[in-house]
Amino acid sequence: MTDTPAETDVAIIGAGPAGLFAAFQCAMLRLNCVLIDVLPEVGGQCAALYPEKPIYDIPACPAVEGAQLIARLEEQIAPFNIPRLLKHRVESLEGHRGNFTLGTNQGTTLKAKAIIIAAGAGAFGPNRPPLEGLEAFEDTGAVQYYVRRKADFAGRRIVIAGGGDSALDWALSLKDNAEKLYLVHRRDRFRGAPESLRQLDEAVAAGQIEKVVPYQLHALHGQNGALEGVEVADLDGATRMLEADVLLPFFGLATDLGPVARWGMDTMRSTIPVTPSSCETSLPGVFAVGDVATYPGKLKLILQGFSEAAMAAHSIYPIVNPDQALHFEYSTSKGVPA
Repeated sequence: MTDTPAETDVAIIGAGPAGLFAAFQCAMLRLNCVLIDVLPEVGGQCAALYPEKPIYDIPACPAVEGAQLIARLEEQIAPFNIPRLLKHRVESLEGHRGNFTLGTNQGTTLKAKAIIIAAGAGAFGPNRPPLEGLEAFEDTGAVQYYVRRKADFAGRRIVIAGGGDSALDWALSLKDNAEKLYLVHRRDRFRGAPESLRQLDEAVAAGQIEKVVPYQLHALHGQNGALEGVEVADLDGATRMLEADVLLPFFGLATDLGPVARWGMDTMRSTIPVTPSSCETSLPGVFAVGDVATYPGKLKLILQGFSEAAMAAHSIYPIVNPDQALHFEYSTSKGVPA
């Protein structure tokens, strides 16, 4: 890995899947780039929140865990020795298309001709359920919002709360590890892929998962942060006690664009509107890809972030090389550095 330069063609803010693939696309076009991320390692949410969660919508990969996907993306960019600034939060952006200056919280200054924002959900944290005494159970790990190691849940009584993809995916993933697994939702309809819903029905029929619907979290019971039971209530106020060792509430992430929101570009509910054909934001020379980017018809899929990364890199080429026409070549023709 090379030392971080003072100047580069493209500064990529965010080193999750979309940011890593943007670096690869830039490198294939012979554009110099630097990866910048506030986390101490690359990978974004895949590495920090769900390294063992299987991902099913990556082309040619029937299933790949988050950490495995990041490792493969790292392997893909390894021949290019792309420099990176980790544990750096970009605080300021000044200048204009072709001549930007970024400043980080570590006092580092970097000049770049174009910017790609691949910040995922921005600064993220879980939406926490409003339960009395929650902090004590969080401190002991009895309440967790992310699953980093499935082995930690072997033989445990688990309550999963939520009705979206994360709740469904983790219920299906942990059902073989758990002694007992409850899935709590306020209605008997879950928001998930049809195949996940089919697998859920099978697991319920086989007794591997017990659906607790329509119920909501009501109270936590236990001593000194050791969870003994999760009390749930239906819409009429009737309660039920679920014996449990751990609660996993999946109510989504609270997101914040942070300093990005002050850089003068249009934003919309913690996302950045872009032109679909180029992924350029309202600030010329600044592009956004992945979950942080939005436009009509946008799908929040990693594979769409990969496509956006390629479009952004190709749109940036004439900014860096205004006097050169880009003659598109397939990777099979170009190859990568040996």
